[in-house]
Amino acid sequence: MSDEKYAVNSDGSYGITSIDALKDYASNAIVRFPDFDEGKPFVAEVKRISMLLLAKSGKIPNSLLTAANELFSGVQKKQREIDTNALGEMYDIVRLMAEACLVKPSMQELDDAGIQLTDEQLIAIFNYTQKGVKALTPFREKPKDSEYSGNEQSIQTAS
Repeated sequence: MSDEKYAVNSDGSYGITSIDALKDYASNAIVRFPDFDEGKPFVAEVKRISMLLLAKSGKIPNSLLTAANELFSGVQKKQREIDTNALGEMYDIVRLMAEACLVKPSMQELDDAGIQLTDEQLIAIFNYTQKGVKALTPFREKPKDSEYSGNEQSIQTAS
């Protein structure tokens, strides 16, 4: 039996990741989330968190575990009826994830100041916790300029 190791899911050009590099990867980040309004950015210090760890440590109440599982897996159970409580449960989960993720300002600081995050901001924070900065790309893309192209159709009016 050979002691030679082979790379799996890698072209072999990567070395083993050092503990120092992993510590750096896991450090907090400064991230811009969707603005409160045009020209009113929301930038926060955040940390990546694990929904699975929150569930295991009991920080996700049992009553929300089904909803958390559906959000995490992206698959809704067929047996579960969509009811008026489903949106409330979704809010509870994304709020819980934002509380765990936000470092500065913290969710408590926002609450104390009477600041309520928008749905778009809460969903962006949730997406960040699951997929990192790449999950925020769609909201950052600038719309293409809508310059006047000179092409217009005449509108006929009824006489």
